[in-house]
Amino acid sequence: MTPSPRISAEAFAAVMRDLVPYVGQLDIEVRRLGYGTITLVMPASDKLLRPGGTIAGPAQMALADIAMYGLVMSRLGRVDLAVTTSLSINFLRRPEPAAMAAEGRLMKLGKRLAVGDVTLTQEGLAEPVAHAVVTYSLPPANPLKD
Repeated sequence: MTPSPRISAEAFAAVMRDLVPYVGQLDIEVRRLGYGTITLVMPASDKLLRPGGTIAGPAQMALADIAMYGLVMSRLGRVDLAVTTSLSINFLRRPEPAAMAAEGRLMKLGKRLAVGDVTLTQEGLAEPVAHAVVTYSLPPANPLKD
């Protein structure tokens, strides 16, 4: 049996909104939060578009990054000082100016690093629009010893 997540979807939504102000502006919705899994949806918005009417890469990267933050918290609980150390994204196809979903899973959780996999999709498109691998640095359990 899979354990319950260590943070609720509602509590993580508050973290996104209140502690990460840029992400709070994106109105991202937590659709599902499991133990090491997450589904987020970023609604369509004109502020996300770039010339050509497609969703800008930085908005897609923000969605992948905040999904990883949720993955870390799903296993550890609220860890405000967990930070991105690496985000590698492949933009696979041109996204439409429509809502975008992020499906993430935690691949490895170590003492100091967490690695996750995030796939970005859009309804109506058969294939993903982007795929990211994200690494987070975790704060030391006792900062005075590290």
